[in-house]
Amino acid sequence: MLDSAYIKDLALGAGFDECGITARRHLAFNEQRFGEWLDRGYASRLDYMHNHLDKRFDVGCLVEGARSVVVCAVAYDGAVGEELRGIDAPKIAAYASRRDYHKVIKKALQQMLKSLQQRYPHLQGRAFVDSAPLLEKQLAVEAGLGWIGRQSLLVTPRFGSYVLLGELVLNDDVDAYDTPYQGVGCGGCRRCVEACPTGAVTNEMVIDTNRCISCHTIEASPESRVNLHGWVFGCDECQMVCPYNRLAESGRGELLPRLFHCKDLSAEEWLSMDEEEFSQRFAPTPLKRAGLKKIQENTKK
Repeated sequence: MLDSAYIKDLALGAGFDECGITARRHLAFNEQRFGEWLDRGYASRLDYMHNHLDKRFDVGCLVEGARSVVVCAVAYDGAVGEELRGIDAPKIAAYASRRDYHKVIKKALQQMLKSLQQRYPHLQGRAFVDSAPLLEKQLAVEAGLGWIGRQSLLVTPRFGSYVLLGELVLNDDVDAYDTPYQGVGCGGCRRCVEACPTGAVTNEMVIDTNRCISCHTIEASPESRVNLHGWVFGCDECQMVCPYNRLAESGRGELLPRLFHCKDLSAEEWLSMDEEEFSQRFAPTPLKRAGLKKIQENTKK
């Protein structure tokens, strides 16, 4: 059996701001809701959302012998959103001005797993960072980190929704699991619904990706066309108005230092940039995922 205090000390040492632990179980309610979301057509052209439905709702189907899930969170400074109000420069989601969280968080998780295996030689596990059919936000709720807000993002009491998640799925029990979060939540607040310029935040507390600016700027474009409202990679409109984000603490910033300010890059600079310059300046960031061509196309819209 694994020591929960030791796991959380490892997470803190690896640079994470939050860590919670939950036991593996079948997330039946989420399975039902996800099916309804797909049936409504809210996945648009994100075909991968239809894949691996047998694994998505139970980590035991994803990792053989799974018994526990360690959920770690990195907080990033969402105050950058305030900088975007009224600027003429193309807008980029706050997380994307930092190193690619997929690589950084996964490396930190693998460091934790290696340390755990040194103490528990029998232990097997896998690290995940937004790269598998894993319900990471619900697992974070189960691990006591926060609740899923009306805008479908995880909201934490300390850091608001400006957090990025990673998980360790382990094949052993832990001596103490965290209690699922049961705080106040969003209550009657609908600011994110009202602030979304395309109506992507629905009354059902889910996202319609047909309308979602973030989806249009990063993923394969849905069938419908939307006004991007100045965003060229991602979108933070629903986060910028959240009361919890306005009161949020700043994370330690050890894992994801900020690399650039999008307000310093005009539309003309983006449109005149070539692939070599783009690679030199933005290869370490999530912008690499969309690529220069798509960002330039978004800039023209």
